[in-house]
Amino acid sequence: MSITRMPVLFVGHGSPMNAIESNDFTRGWQALAARLPRPKAILCISAHWETRGNFVCAASQPRTIHDFYGFPQALFDVHYPAPGDPALARRIAGMVKSAKMEATPDRGLDHGAWSVLAIMYPQADVPTLQLSVDTSRSGAFHHALGRELGALRDDGVLILGSGNIVHNLRALNYRDPRPTDWTVRFDETVRSRIASGRDAELFDWHALDRDAALAVPTPEHYLPLLYVLGARREDDAASFHNTGYFSTISMTSVLLA
Repeated sequence: MSITRMPVLFVGHGSPMNAIESNDFTRGWQALAARLPRPKAILCISAHWETRGNFVCAASQPRTIHDFYGFPQALFDVHYPAPGDPALARRIAGMVKSAKMEATPDRGLDHGAWSVLAIMYPQADVPTLQLSVDTSRSGAFHHALGRELGALRDDGVLILGSGNIVHNLRALNYRDPRPTDWTVRFDETVRSRIASGRDAELFDWHALDRDAALAVPTPEHYLPLLYVLGARREDDAASFHNTGYFSTISMTSVLLA
């Protein structure tokens, strides 16, 4: 692993309860953080900031957004006080040429970001920004945007996609965590394409296989993966972590380094 180039990482974040629980998945995130070079900053592409248009958070102190309901008070009590980096946000807005990108102070960190980072970097001392996801755009668009952002890796920025390769809450069985056959099949299909460098086949997930409509009923949790793949370099090796499931959610993480 190069000490001058940051890896790029996609994390299956699953339930926000992971922020306050200790389990195999959170221990996997801790292990990933331990093996990464310390980032100078983190750019998180989370499933939970959906927009029309493209935005990057330029807040100097991003607020902790509790964008959920029905969970214990202990989860609402969590605050992740990582600083922002307005100068980096403005740089990102200026470096993107494939789309108009706007730096905005009117955003904090949603649970797709802080529930993972509270485990990986509990000291909250790494400047952290979020990038929005325009779910109206094609997979190829998001991959191309990730390719442009990939230049940040050479400046010590960790590009972190946070979503889930498979995410279907309507079909989820809370009483039985065993994965459905189609959850496992689709996750394995995506991993096989990544391992063999066939990233372009992942742009149109609808056509990937017969399980796509169930595995990706809406695109917001899948698209952060395409940013990570866009930032991939030819000499990056792919490795898979936290390969596991909760019913119709895949928790797979993908490290490219």
